[in-house]
Amino acid sequence: MTIQTLPRLKERYQQEVVAALMQEFAYGNIMRVPRLSKIVVNVGLGEAVQNARALDATTGDLTAITGQKPVITRAKRSIANFKIRTGLPIGVMVTLRGDRMYEFLDRLINATLPRIRDFQGVPREAFDGRGNYSLGLREQIIFPEIEYDKVDHIRGLQFTFVTTAQSDEEARRLLELMGMPFARREG
Repeated sequence: MTIQTLPRLKERYQQEVVAALMQEFAYGNIMRVPRLSKIVVNVGLGEAVQNARALDATTGDLTAITGQKPVITRAKRSIANFKIRTGLPIGVMVTLRGDRMYEFLDRLINATLPRIRDFQGVPREAFDGRGNYSLGLREQIIFPEIEYDKVDHIRGLQFTFVTTAQSDEEARRLLELMGMPFARREG
């Protein structure tokens, strides 16, 4: 019989973050407190049109990073200038929810982001107006799970943190309390 433990970040959310947000934003009901609902990790692969192995390599990298098998995204319409036809594979994505999402976010905040050279924090302005946050990284090799010697090409990743927050201010505060290292304000 295995005893399953709660992810560190989920436990922190339940014990500290909920109470802090309830006090700060004066929610009348605990169910109104914003929470992280999912994290979407996306890698665009325009090069997959010419190089079919790029899709396999990126799928392997994303599986190692997230611990979940990615879905291949396909072109919705043809673009002649980019030599893309409808239905061609042009990227891979993973949607993380539940405990896996909290484990991934914990690793991202505490192990991956500090490995970026000259890291000053993630941008504060990357909210969409509805409480969701997007973050782009230029290279997948900053993840400890990726073996540098086996990387065929450096690719960028896009992360979208989807929250139940009603405003960007609430979402920013939620992510701050969970440990997201936002860049300091200038001035």
